[in-house]
Amino acid sequence: MRSPRDKVIITCAVTGNLTTPEQTPHLPITPEQIADACLGAADAGAAIVHIHVRDPLTARPSMSLEHYVEVVKRIRSSNSDLILNITTGPGGRFVPSQDDPKVAAPGTTLMVPEERVAHIAALRPDICTLDLNTMNSGKEVVINTPSNVRRMAKVIAEAGVKPEIELFDSGDIALMRDLVEDGTLRGPVLCSFVMGVRYGFQPGPETVLYARDLLPNHSEFTAIGIGKAAFTSVAQSYLAGGHVRVGLEDTVYLSRGRLATSNAEMVAKARRIVEDLGGTIATVAEARHIAGLPAKAPSTRAA
Repeated sequence: MRSPRDKVIITCAVTGNLTTPEQTPHLPITPEQIADACLGAADAGAAIVHIHVRDPLTARPSMSLEHYVEVVKRIRSSNSDLILNITTGPGGRFVPSQDDPKVAAPGTTLMVPEERVAHIAALRPDICTLDLNTMNSGKEVVINTPSNVRRMAKVIAEAGVKPEIELFDSGDIALMRDLVEDGTLRGPVLCSFVMGVRYGFQPGPETVLYARDLLPNHSEFTAIGIGKAAFTSVAQSYLAGGHVRVGLEDTVYLSRGRLATSNAEMVAKARRIVEDLGGTIATVAEARHIAGLPAKAPSTRAA
């Protein structure tokens, strides 16, 4: 039985790629807004910020290196130590045509694996996500085949970046263990259980404990709740010995019927939950040690 941690890392996912401005007027969209959201989250207690970028004109998800560079520059000009976790999730969605399902319909984003991590090779952040899920997602299918994951992991490793493994169901954990065993991933593993995505892990304490007990030894995990499970998952993850994540990527509500006005407000609530349960929030320096990162943020090439 794993006890709650002495030091708990708060990650804040400030914008994501699925939350829309129609859901909340507080969603950061421009590079300046995203960077400011990251800095505000850090001031509230987040040691790690998880970063997607968006097209400033359309608010739609973007993979533009230019936008990533601007976000990183803005953050680093004010905070040189904050742990940056940049997504590699976009580029894995397939929408089958109705008349010929092997033909991609509009909305398909499939990219060559190396292109999905090109911004990681360019920027060399502290951490980047690596999704292991192949699953139904609404009318789409997310595809991350083992061979493509290995190709992405190779680029990530060559860039000297720590992967955070995103796990959407128990089969993903089996794949992760294979990747550790064959040397594609080096332990100790940093990973997250994503709970609340339809057709994946469903949120609940039983899910957290089940997934935790499948992990390799010495793994560091965060149980993430999507939608209404966001803050209950904070408590469940902490009590199971994990870290916590909140942010407008995961939910737009601070409480039932009340929109969060900022990512910082969400971090402050997560912090209160952990501290009320007896936990202590990790500083950035402590989070770097826990996650197996260098004591100082790496210099970035493109920024």
